[in-house]
Amino acid sequence: MSVARTTTSMQGARVLVTGGAGFIGSNLANSLATDNEVIAVDDGYLGTPENLDDTVEFVEASVLDDDLPTDVDVVFHLAALSSYAMHEDDPTRGARVNVEGFVNTVDQARQDGCDTVVYASTSSIYGSRTEPSPESMDVTVNTGYEASKMAREKYAEYFGNHYDLTLAGMRFFSVYQGYGGAEEHKGEYANVIAQFADDIASGNAPKLYGDGEQTRDFTHVSDIVRGLELAADHQLEGVYNLGTGEAYDFNTVVEMINDELGTDVAPEYVENPIPESVYVHDTCADPTKMREATGWEPQIDFEEGIRRVCEQYT
Repeated sequence: MSVARTTTSMQGARVLVTGGAGFIGSNLANSLATDNEVIAVDDGYLGTPENLDDTVEFVEASVLDDDLPTDVDVVFHLAALSSYAMHEDDPTRGARVNVEGFVNTVDQARQDGCDTVVYASTSSIYGSRTEPSPESMDVTVNTGYEASKMAREKYAEYFGNHYDLTLAGMRFFSVYQGYGGAEEHKGEYANVIAQFADDIASGNAPKLYGDGEQTRDFTHVSDIVRGLELAADHQLEGVYNLGTGEAYDFNTVVEMINDELGTDVAPEYVENPIPESVYVHDTCADPTKMREATGWEPQIDFEEGIRRVCEQYT
């Protein structure tokens, strides 16, 4: 490869970001475009080119298409149907986009001479855990969404073993930014922090499933972006957690948003539409492996993250 590697950020590379006009993808594409030639591919389902800086080349296409712009040094494959509901509505479509789309993109990149791929997996496969989850623990799948991300990890193993490609799967924990960033277009699929803050700022009661005691390892998108860049810089292989190692329950999140906004909006507790048997009640990352491999540490603590989410309303 002709790409100069550093331990801090990529420079001078030609890069493809799939799902590049979406929430995480656009944050990544815009960050990379400072020092690299970046192409963002998106089919417009959950992304909009309005999220992208002018320096990013936008290509409207599906990861299922032929002739993707994969003549690049690095592929960041973030395109996905990224929720439980999207898959249960149409499991076949979920598998096509998340699994076939992954194989299609990686194989085209391979044929074009690209040997470095960083892709999105998910922390949901750990199930419900209050203890930090290491990558080495047994994982299981209870939903079509989880099955599709696990399939990605197995296909990545195949491409690595059979074709000697370098692939790193990043198991994202609960990624947020707020509606002041690129998350607003996701609407009902946006992270709960963004939805809660927007509700509270508007004087509406945020809806919490069950008793609001479920917990998430909330990780700011800027830390996710840095982790993705470092994974490519270090040409990591295998799977890595991107999460803070700290978890907060939804009731606490609502309290913190109220404190930040100077409001006192009580939540509304509603029945969980997701069956208890598959609902992931608690998540928490063990980020040790990523830290040891790259030096990555989350830089946005949760209080600062909440402040940033609420900033547009104050």
